[in-house]
Amino acid sequence: MSSSSPSAPSQPSDGSHLRIATEEAYAPRAVIDEYRRLLDTDGGDAGFRSLWSYYLLNRTAHTDLFRSRITDLGDRRLSDMADLGIDHQVLSLVTPGVELFELPLARELAALTNENIAQACRQHPAQFSGLAAVALQDVGFSVRELRRAVRELGLKGVIVNSHTRGEYLDAPKFEEFWATAAELDVPVYLHPNTPSDPLIGPLLDSGLDGAIFGFGVETGMHLIRIIFSGVFDRHPNLRLVVGHLGEALPFWASRIDHFHDVQDRTGRYPWRPSLKQPPSHYLRTNIWLTTSGMACEPAIMFARQVVGADRVLYAMDYPFQVSADEVEVHERLPVTDDEKRVLFETAARGVFGLRPDPRRP
Repeated sequence: MSSSSPSAPSQPSDGSHLRIATEEAYAPRAVIDEYRRLLDTDGGDAGFRSLWSYYLLNRTAHTDLFRSRITDLGDRRLSDMADLGIDHQVLSLVTPGVELFELPLARELAALTNENIAQACRQHPAQFSGLAAVALQDVGFSVRELRRAVRELGLKGVIVNSHTRGEYLDAPKFEEFWATAAELDVPVYLHPNTPSDPLIGPLLDSGLDGAIFGFGVETGMHLIRIIFSGVFDRHPNLRLVVGHLGEALPFWASRIDHFHDVQDRTGRYPWRPSLKQPPSHYLRTNIWLTTSGMACEPAIMFARQVVGADRVLYAMDYPFQVSADEVEVHERLPVTDDEKRVLFETAARGVFGLRPDPRRP
């Protein structure tokens, strides 16, 4: 994350697109307070303690600025957006969400988060839309809260911060959650979390457990598990959004297809369901990628080639990464004006069901 906000790039002179950022984090102060309490009592898993002790216990210009941004849904955030050239943020609860808390606290904080995000969206409809928080250690509650968040609060989908206490969404216990998202016709955003305790050891030992690499290891594995579970065959209209250009899966797609086919034909894992299509098929039909944290022209262009240009969306990853220079990287991509509008605006409107912006003619 940049500790300052460089001068914003100018808006496109022809007004060809607005900029919608689709992986932008927020946390109520009550959630941050509970994170502090867990740190004070040595609670949470090793990944949580590594990540949040850095952001909450270190007093540096970098972490002070992060803390001032993460709980704000008003003037500070809107000012940053203006400085950066961002027109609209899709808000979601910061990782690891509330899944690390005991019940009923987790339920209370998920509902509070959704109320706060919904209020911000009502106050600033041109600037904000939001995703629901859930507490998947209680699937029944999560299903009910997702329905309430979408139908009553007007939120546009749901954020899941990867594993829930080491459990992954391919487990049968989460089928009702997937079915509800498909029924409501809203996307699930699979956001990174630090690796679970059984996975984190070698990454933590080498200082690689967070965004530098561990997030991708954990969430890329989770995404493959979801695909291999057959959930998209059971729910063909289900939409899944994942950041960081798919956590390297586009690069691995052909190899995954090859060895999935080999394993399927030879019966190596007979307990695993057979898919109707090669795994990479679902990257092009049910999964959308955002560019959060990946302002790199070759990587963005490659991902667009693998999954389709209409399935790659812009994101900044505020307030973890904050830089107008990253916006400029996207503006300079060697694509047509129409393709750039898809990247910055229309793909997000389609995936999240966002209304046309009142600022546009």
